[in-house]
Amino acid sequence: MKLLLVEDEEKVAHFISKGLEEEGYTIDIAYDGRRGLELLKESTYDLLLLDLMIPEIDGLDLLKTIRGWGNNTPVLIITAKSSKEDVVKGLDTGSDDYLTKPFSFDELLARIRALLRRSKISDSHIIDYKSIILNPYTRKLHIETKAVELTEKEFLIMEFLLKNSEKPLTRKEIADYVWQSQTDSTNIVDVYVNFLRKKIESVTSKRYIHTVRGTGYVLKEDDEKG
Repeated sequence: MKLLLVEDEEKVAHFISKGLEEEGYTIDIAYDGRRGLELLKESTYDLLLLDLMIPEIDGLDLLKTIRGWGNNTPVLIITAKSSKEDVVKGLDTGSDDYLTKPFSFDELLARIRALLRRSKISDSHIIDYKSIILNPYTRKLHIETKAVELTEKEFLIMEFLLKNSEKPLTRKEIADYVWQSQTDSTNIVDVYVNFLRKKIESVTSKRYIHTVRGTGYVLKEDDEKG
C-alpha cells in the first residue's frame, strides 16, 4: 500500500512515516500543499494523510483541487483544528475521516486500516430500493433518471441504510458499520446524513432518509420532502 503524507511539521511527519514504514507501508512525504499536489499528479496513492494547516496551499484548498480532478483517493485529515466548524468543512470538501492532534500511533493506524479496508468496495453488489440504485463501481447513487456522486463515507452510510431499508438503525449501528466503532464517530453520523439528504434533495422531491427521534435513521420512500 502506498500512502502520501502532507504535513509541514518535520517531527510529526517523521513520527508518522517511521511507524507506517515499520508496518510495511510505502509512504511519500510533502511538506507543503504545492508539493502535495505535484505528487498527487505524478503518482497514484491508496490513501492521503492531510494536515489542514500547511504552507503554500492549505489542506482544504488541496482537497478541493483533487476532488475537482475526480481523484477519489480516501483522505484522512490530521489536524490540530478540533472545532466542529473545521471538521465539517473538511468533511464537506470531501475527506473521509479526521483525527485531531495529539493522537497515538495505534489510533492513527486503526483509522488508516479502516479507511483502506472500506475503500475496497468493488466487490460489493448493486443495491436497489424503490427508485434508488446504488452502484459501488462508480460510487454513484441513481434516483430515477438522475445521479449524484458520493464520498466514501456517504456511500457506506447509504449502503447500510439500503441493506436495512425500512428498518430503523441507531447512530451507533451506523457508526460501527462505517467507522468500526471509533469512539468519537457517533456525532459525525449526523453530519454525513445531512450531506446525503442535501444530495438526494438536489435531484428529487421525494424524501428517503428519515430521523427516528431518540434512535437514529431509517430509509423509506415518502412522496414529498418534509
